[in-house]
Amino acid sequence: MLASLPDEEWTRWLPHLEPVNLPLGHVLYESGTHVKYVHFPIDAIVSLLYVLEDGASAEIAVVGNEGVVGIAIFMGGESSTSRAVVQSAGRALRMRAQFVKEAFGRSGPVLHLMLRYTQALIAQMSQTAVCNRHHSLDQQLCRWLLLSLDRLNGSELTMTQELIANMLGVRREGVTEAALKLQRAGLISYARGHIKVLDRSGLEQRSCECYSVVKKEYDRLLPGKTAI
Repeated sequence: MLASLPDEEWTRWLPHLEPVNLPLGHVLYESGTHVKYVHFPIDAIVSLLYVLEDGASAEIAVVGNEGVVGIAIFMGGESSTSRAVVQSAGRALRMRAQFVKEAFGRSGPVLHLMLRYTQALIAQMSQTAVCNRHHSLDQQLCRWLLLSLDRLNGSELTMTQELIANMLGVRREGVTEAALKLQRAGLISYARGHIKVLDRSGLEQRSCECYSVVKKEYDRLLPGKTAI
C-alpha cells in the first residue's frame, strides 16, 4: 500500500514510519480498544478475528503487504469490533493513528487509496462469511492457504493445526483431516507446524470460487506499483 503513495506523500510519511518486529501470536489490538497505531505489514501476516463472549473465535480477514491494519482510525470509529493477531511473524512499519487520520482528512490520494483498500477488505470479509457457511473445510483451507501465500514470499507457512482451527473457527480434528486430504493429493506437505505448498495450481483448482473472487477484487482495486 505504501508503494502506491505519490512521491510527495511518501516523503511526508517517511519520518513518521517506525519499523517493528511482529512475533507470531502478538496481538496488535483487542476488540473494543482504542487503536493507537496503524500497521503496514512488510512480510508479516495479520489475522482479523471476531471473538465471541465464550472465547471462541473465527477469522474474518487476513492482511499482508497489500494493506493496513487499523482501518477504524480513518473510517471514524476509533476502535474495532475485531482482534488483530499476527498469523505469520515478520516485520511491519507502524505509524501513529493520528497522523494517518489527518492525512486521510486532507482528502486527495490518501483518502482514495484507503477507501479502495477498505472496499477490498470488505469484499474479503463478505466472501469469507459465505465460504465458511457453504463450502467444505478442505475448500476453506485451500482458500486460506492461497490468501496467506499471496501475502508471503515463498511457498512455506509456519502454522500449527490448532492455530489454523482457531482461524477457521472449526475443530482441530477437522483441520487435520482436511490437511491430510491435501497432502495425499500431493498439494501440500505438512510436518511439525510447517506447511509447504507443492502444487499451487492444483490448490487453486481444488479451492472454491471464493479465493478467485477476492483476488480479482484486490487486483482491481489495488493495482500494483514498483515497490519503494
